[in-house]
Amino acid sequence: MEQQSTDQAQAHGEEIATNGASEAQDTSASEDLSIQLADAKATAEDNYNKFLLAVADFDNYKKRIERQFSEIALAGRKSLLEKFLPILDNLERALSYREDSDGLRGGLQQTLKGFEAMLASEGVKPIAVKGEPFDPKVAEAIGTQPAEGVANDVVLEEAQKGYTIAGELLRPARVIVAKNEL
Repeated sequence: MEQQSTDQAQAHGEEIATNGASEAQDTSASEDLSIQLADAKATAEDNYNKFLLAVADFDNYKKRIERQFSEIALAGRKSLLEKFLPILDNLERALSYREDSDGLRGGLQQTLKGFEAMLASEGVKPIAVKGEPFDPKVAEAIGTQPAEGVANDVVLEEAQKGYTIAGELLRPARVIVAKNEL
């Protein structure tokens, strides 16, 4: 019996030692997990801060680009409007002539030349449609008129000139087209 109690005591001792080692391992694993969790939280916090900085940088970029576009648009408008000022001056000079109708006519011709030169400098070109077959892509028919010796659908008159810019239609010409009775 003594042997049996000794064996039981020894087994109980081993069991206590095993439980103690197991508890130590659990504590060690728990500490490792706590360290890993703290590292993961620190990494997440760092990534979140980087995200906030990136969002702020992007907002600043958008604001800077909007400001630059506004400045470019304003510069373009100013440049275009400055080109109108000499034409306005010519109109004022033309209207200042009271007695001499030739002076008025000359002033108006200068004004017209000024407008044409300004439009040409901006790449605006008139569309030549008079005497050409009617093309609805570049002209708008506002009326028809019989014309002897002229084929149907040929442009007789331009009521309003049409213009293109950079190869694209800016404004269609308004025209009167030949339509002969059959």
